[in-house]
Amino acid sequence: MATENLFVSVDEHVQEQPNVWTKRLSRSKWGDRIPHIDSNSSGVDRWIVDGREVPLDGVADCGAAMPERTENPQRWSDVPAVVYDPKERLKVMDAAGIDYAVLYPTVAGVGGQSFGLIEDPELELACVQAYNDWLLEEWAGVSQRFIPQCIMPLFPADAAVKEVRRCVENGHKGVVYPSIPMELRNVPHINDAVYDPLWATCQEAGVPICFHAGASNNIQIPAYEGYSPATAAALRAITRPASTVSVLVNLLISKILMRFTDLKVVLAESGLGWGAYLLEYTDFQATGDQLPQNGYDLMPSELFKRQCYLVGWYDQASLRVRRYIGTENILWSSQFPLATSTWPNTRQALAKSFDGVAESDKQKILWENAVKLYKIELNGSKKVGRSRDSSA
Repeated sequence: MATENLFVSVDEHVQEQPNVWTKRLSRSKWGDRIPHIDSNSSGVDRWIVDGREVPLDGVADCGAAMPERTENPQRWSDVPAVVYDPKERLKVMDAAGIDYAVLYPTVAGVGGQSFGLIEDPELELACVQAYNDWLLEEWAGVSQRFIPQCIMPLFPADAAVKEVRRCVENGHKGVVYPSIPMELRNVPHINDAVYDPLWATCQEAGVPICFHAGASNNIQIPAYEGYSPATAAALRAITRPASTVSVLVNLLISKILMRFTDLKVVLAESGLGWGAYLLEYTDFQATGDQLPQNGYDLMPSELFKRQCYLVGWYDQASLRVRRYIGTENILWSSQFPLATSTWPNTRQALAKSFDGVAESDKQKILWENAVKLYKIELNGSKKVGRSRDSSA
């Protein structure tokens, strides 16, 4: 198989269809608590989960697929098929030069946080399992080019552990979890040892734990009410990946990575440029009085390079970025179908991002690192694989 031009996009989003949960959960048992779409008197559709409206700006998050990039569809009938139909999505992947797509949810929350808010553990688990099974059946079941990742019940850890094991056994390749679970419910801080069984299970199963930017609203400043919709969207687009700064700093200082030396962590929709500064500054603090190295056996940047990954999509893969972050610690995506996606100019964006970058480094970032991390089996030639799936 010719692999020099492969592209594994590690942060793509599926849009859950209206019947994902209504056909999998008992109506007689759960009634309107089941995740579903509800229409108001103006004909505007919104997702409702356990009586709470999901904070999406519309009924789907798919600006890149819309005529106006800053406007999400307000009715399900206006949602483009490429957002929710895996066979149509394969055509977009072909046009963008994407060979494999690692999938994150939308309605469930980019970190699974929509269900983390549910106080009823039985309903929470039912919603989580319905999503995980749907993703395998209706996306991964259509094509091996879709790389599924499971979401978890927020707490307790043993419930998450059971679901990780079930999902990995069924074919999931990664675990998506909210980076700040204690803001969703009254649960322990994420650094608490009570979560150790979850980290241990991911480590033993050989699957990464994935923290997606935007799963926490509390570390993002809200848009000023006087902003235009386009300005507000721009603010959110910038502050969302920047919120990963706090998540990564906490991870590096928490000693989680020291206790679980083979655990891999993906920080999705992170961007790259700030990472070089952050690792440099965190190392500086680690050698000063502010952060004595009590029990730290590696510098923060060394822990990062051993176990963590940042994800670029619009960035310049500059020498400074690659030197501080590590070429082996960078993944890439197109961000489809979010408004911030490089679509429909993904191929041109890739050429610009990797202008002047050695071919060996480019291959690591665009596919080698992801293939190793997600244990992707490269079967058959790229051309044949695309043609077969797209015509399915």
